[in-house]
Amino acid sequence: MTDADLVERTDKTTILPDDSGMVRIPSGTFRMGSDRHYPEEAPVHRVTVDAFWIDRTPVTNRQFRDFVRATGHVTVAETAPDPKDYPAALPHMLFPGSLVFNPPDYPVDLHHFSQWWAFKPKVNWRRPYGPGSSIKGLDDHPVVHVAYADALAYARWAGKDLPTEAEWEFAARGGLDGAEFAWGDEFTPGGRHMANTWQGAFPFRNTHEDGYERTSPVAAFPPNAYGLYDMIGNVWEWTSDFYAPKHPADALKACCIPENPRGAREDESYASCEPGIRIPRRVLKGGSHLCAPNYCRRYRPAARHPQPVDTSTSHVGFRCIIRERKIP
Repeated sequence: MTDADLVERTDKTTILPDDSGMVRIPSGTFRMGSDRHYPEEAPVHRVTVDAFWIDRTPVTNRQFRDFVRATGHVTVAETAPDPKDYPAALPHMLFPGSLVFNPPDYPVDLHHFSQWWAFKPKVNWRRPYGPGSSIKGLDDHPVVHVAYADALAYARWAGKDLPTEAEWEFAARGGLDGAEFAWGDEFTPGGRHMANTWQGAFPFRNTHEDGYERTSPVAAFPPNAYGLYDMIGNVWEWTSDFYAPKHPADALKACCIPENPRGAREDESYASCEPGIRIPRRVLKGGSHLCAPNYCRRYRPAARHPQPVDTSTSHVGFRCIIRERKIP
């Protein structure tokens, strides 16, 4: 996307052509977060964001393949970790790979995600389940096994950026300020599944009532009121914000409502891990096909999750934005 793709309007803002695959989100103030669910979503607080354009769908395997062919980009999952970055790691553990959902066939303790996640070698966006797997027939599915650096590299190549958490949540709500879901307050209105999530008892029994076991094509479910697909479910999506375990308090006066907030400081985002390892975490939004009522009810705009920037998985993808520029 270049300046030649931007069209000037009489109101002195910029718009994109109809075939850009992006949707314009108007500026506005909304109530961000939730006081009714997980503690990291609280407190509800008012936020103002300027107008921006956002991809209608998550970035697909087809789009990411075009990027790799044009640039030669090698993803984090395809690169062996540098021993200097992981001083406590055993040498034989420093191999290219990614985290894959590996479900058991029996109930397990839901406090230990190692029961259903496995870090496997030679897993990457081309081979989402390891050697022998491929993305053949999955061109319109969201790309997965992308770390933060991969998502950012794609965005910059496309002349775009990654959304902040506030921008992402504002777009996901589709103008329904305070609604539980991106489409209203009922999870399956009239019995209709509105997003690709988990049905059944996670992680060992998926009944596939929505028609999908893993990822789904990016426009398989209805869009929200802004015309955006998969803002809820299918894959979690990277944002540019560093993660903090709670939101700031609401402004006491309307004049003090934050405008275009950028999240936490990097030093607030580090997770507790091995000595000498300080991996920042960014905010993921939207939930995924693995979110289930009995485990992870994060299929809501307010939901959020911390993800180490060096970690890719089989249920995390991204979409991009362009912030609208005012023309003098």
